[in-house]
Amino acid sequence: MEVLLLKDVYKLGLAGDVKRVADGYGRNFLIPQGMAMLATPGALTQSDRIRSSAQEQRARLNQELTAVFEELNGLQLNFPVKAGETGKLYGSVTTEMISQAIMEIKGIELDRSQIGSEPLRSLGVHTVSARLTIDLIAELTVVLHREELPPESAFEQIVEEEEELGTFADLQAELEAEEAEKLAEDEEDLPTDEEELAEDGEEPAAAQEEPAEDVEEQALEGTGQAEQGDLGGDSGEEGSSGEEREVDPIAQEEEVETDEAS
Repeated sequence: MEVLLLKDVYKLGLAGDVKRVADGYGRNFLIPQGMAMLATPGALTQSDRIRSSAQEQRARLNQELTAVFEELNGLQLNFPVKAGETGKLYGSVTTEMISQAIMEIKGIELDRSQIGSEPLRSLGVHTVSARLTIDLIAELTVVLHREELPPESAFEQIVEEEEELGTFADLQAELEAEEAEKLAEDEEDLPTDEEELAEDGEEPAAAQEEPAEDVEEQALEGTGQAEQGDLGGDSGEEGSSGEEREVDPIAQEEEVETDEAS
């Protein structure tokens, strides 16, 4: 469904914008909370007026809350907690707990919906946002440390983890370099094809192949021998036919005498 925003909605849009949202989100949250209305043709005619009015209100709020933003931005909140050996908390630090801590330290009341964070469940230093307006978003530092240790222990843990990561990265780089060097050495030790053939008592392929010129000469010699054979055969045939044409003189005289007697 399409809705016309009546107010600025974090991560969705500014007042006066037309946005497509899921039906459930629009009907069950945005519209009942007065943040949006259905984007009907009649409502769209009011979009310019809504946008102009929202811009004026936004500028005024930004100016009023600038001092609050400066107080909250960079604020550190310390939470002593119970955790296991792996650093996982027995429970969690919620946005409600963070908003209460802000109220206790600074006297600034924020709704838990203005705290941008999932429940925190591990020791360490976490960055959390506090949204005053759509333009003013303060960043807070939330430190979760063991009850028996000071807040600084959480920062020391970060340094140790970073050092461990750095050491692991260095070791991994060294192992990769050693593996690459070993592969290079193995490639150098591998015998070439000619060396393998020599070990097997075979001649290289280049030596086994006859030169192209020798092959051509042998082909020409074979062709010449074939032609000579053909010529010999032809002369033999001519000789045999010549013998057939010879006439015996005695037989010829007998034939003549027979003709005269008759």
